[in-house]
Amino acid sequence: MWGCYMRFFFFKQEIMMLSLVENTGWINLTVTFPPFFNRAKELKALFGSLLQKSDSITGHSKKSDKLRFNVEEPLKWKESFDNLLTSPNGLCLFRAFLVSEFSEENIAFYLACEDYKATKPSKLASKAKKIYDEFIGSDAPREVNLDHATKAITKENMEQPSQSCFDVAQSKIYTLMEKDCYPRFLKSSTYLELTRKTKTG
Repeated sequence: MWGCYMRFFFFKQEIMMLSLVENTGWINLTVTFPPFFNRAKELKALFGSLLQKSDSITGHSKKSDKLRFNVEEPLKWKESFDNLLTSPNGLCLFRAFLVSEFSEENIAFYLACEDYKATKPSKLASKAKKIYDEFIGSDAPREVNLDHATKAITKENMEQPSQSCFDVAQSKIYTLMEKDCYPRFLKSSTYLELTRKTKTG
């Protein structure tokens, strides 16, 4: 159930991102993020009907499916990495950027850890195993870049899972994105064009 929820959450983000691009006309996503565009185009067709039922899953109204910018919002993303991640629009754009760099697993892991912290105690063990198997284990399909010591700490935490089980690993990936991916995002042609449009109106 958790896996289905998280996949739906990410699919919904991709569909919302495509809607944003279509509505604003600010970003030529077919050129800048071709892998993301193709995926989002398919997902929009496949999951469009599910968005009508998303209220019961996410608590968001249908009006939020089509994102719109406040004119000053993109400029605030440059102030801090946290500003970017806490903005629904910013998160969608940053995730699209990571898709284009084939490093989407980093933000996926970060968001999975955030979701994990809100997990009921009775479900911690099963959810922790799913996260570990998907992102950290030796055969993880979406393995994130963690040093041996961090992996060892996380594996030890798995013996008695708590809501802080992945804190060390999540912090490492957050720092990696903040120091490496985030600066490149701010220098990307897409972000620079977006801020230019907001400044000129």
